[in-house]
Amino acid sequence: MAQRTVLVVLFDDVQSLDVTGPVEVFAGAEKHTAGTYRIRTASLDGAPVRTSSGLTVVPDRALTGAPAPHTLLVPGGQGTRDPDPRLVGWLREHGPGAPRLVSVCTGAVLLAAAGLLDGRRATTHWAYCDRLARDHPAVDVDPDPIYVRDGHVATSAGVTSGIDLALALVEEDLGREAALTVARHLVVFLRRPGNQAQFSAQLAAQTARREPLREVQQWITEHPGADLSVDALAARAALSPRHFARAFQAETGTTPGRYVDRVRLEHARRLLEDSTDGVEEISRASGYGTPEAMRRAFVKALGTSPAEYRRRFRPASAH
Repeated sequence: MAQRTVLVVLFDDVQSLDVTGPVEVFAGAEKHTAGTYRIRTASLDGAPVRTSSGLTVVPDRALTGAPAPHTLLVPGGQGTRDPDPRLVGWLREHGPGAPRLVSVCTGAVLLAAAGLLDGRRATTHWAYCDRLARDHPAVDVDPDPIYVRDGHVATSAGVTSGIDLALALVEEDLGREAALTVARHLVVFLRRPGNQAQFSAQLAAQTARREPLREVQQWITEHPGADLSVDALAARAALSPRHFARAFQAETGTTPGRYVDRVRLEHARRLLEDSTDGVEEISRASGYGTPEAMRRAFVKALGTSPAEYRRRFRPASAH
């Protein structure tokens, strides 16, 4: 198996975990299977960089003398807000030659500035997705997943999602057992799939200000299999259906129907990942009623069936 060089680009005000998270994953994989990864770090001039948290990181060399990488990894951080034009120029020149191009968090902003995400689907930290889409209309920005793969280019959301993406790359390179070993050592989950949302339904939606609406939000989460129609939820909040629907959207930023859909999808996904329940039982417990209704919801939201989702994302030890 050929050794893969992982080159991590460093710059002032980089987010330290965007660097160390993936590096620890690849270093752990190298310990598991020697000769698989060679990790190198480089800054523009080879000088130490100061991270946004105040740590000083000493790179191996300058970018100009860096070896041609198999995996070029660009972290994010405050330093992406006003990047050195020389850094963007280097990425524009050398990025296309990398067999695998990876960004963590707002590192996607640097890739986009270098034109490396044009015509591709990509993600970044949820707080910067609007900016990325606005400043780079040629990029198909998806604000929901924790990471996105589009050909040889992979982009991830905020901070710890860089670990999830790195584990997925190790699994692709070395197999599931190697990735599981690294995940166990780091005490993290291997099974966070890329299409997992950056936020749960409860975090993605705002918390309602009024107590009756907050109680309804909690009821939905705890009873996904119940009657969650607008009429039923409005009665629980002691409001008319029209008033309830209007107030719920005003205070949470989403409609009752979309909120219920997301809660049910999350509940079904957790049961598929963590339980041995059958698809029919899960569809009832999650409020879909029938396996076919759940299948349609999964295909629409995730592009895969419940059975395929379980096959891909349930831990090997649970089979």
